[in-house]
Amino acid sequence: MRFCVPTGNFGDIYAGFAASNMGLSIDRLTIATNTNDILERAVKTGLYEVLGVTPTSSPSMDIQVSSNFERLLFDAYDRNSENIARLMGSLRQSDTFKISPEALKNINADFGAVRTEEKETLRTIADVYAASGVMIDPHTAVALSGSRRNNHNDSVANIILATAHPAKFPDAVEKATGHKPHMPSELSALFDLDEFFTVLPNDLETVEEFIKASARARRNN
Repeated sequence: MRFCVPTGNFGDIYAGFAASNMGLSIDRLTIATNTNDILERAVKTGLYEVLGVTPTSSPSMDIQVSSNFERLLFDAYDRNSENIARLMGSLRQSDTFKISPEALKNINADFGAVRTEEKETLRTIADVYAASGVMIDPHTAVALSGSRRNNHNDSVANIILATAHPAKFPDAVEKATGHKPHMPSELSALFDLDEFFTVLPNDLETVEEFIKASARARRNN
């Protein structure tokens, strides 16, 4: 199987890498990014460089520093924590670091990467709706568009991870299809429920005690 995953923080696709190491038969993992393409650039060139964020219709990927990418780097550098500390230090100091050729080779053995521009994201949403009547959200469209351009092996099952409901992004979906996505009853009912919250002081011990007193698992025990 091949998996194409829309990702900004790298957690979902890293889970696939972990599953592969545990025995799941994965041929390749493709990182799908939007215009904010730091992961694509890093995997293809070895340069991890923060350039700034451009707002898009797939906001969960509108980030630069991926909080889980260092987990992959740790594996790529043969679990040498000193190397990772050095890279993270360079990132804090200069917003960039360079992945070593050997570590990049290790990454490229399992990962590919592809970037989808905003116009192509909306076009993919429109194409899927026109062909099937199915609405997809912008993040799913980023992965689908990237996978179509990046997958050239028909003998391997290619799986796209759909990571959100289109109703979460009604404006983008309506812009692409001309139709506003239907809100599932499970979600629409939330707007009629009462909201409860507790204001706590900025004190760690108070917060800890509140969690202990309020946690369902603790009450059930």
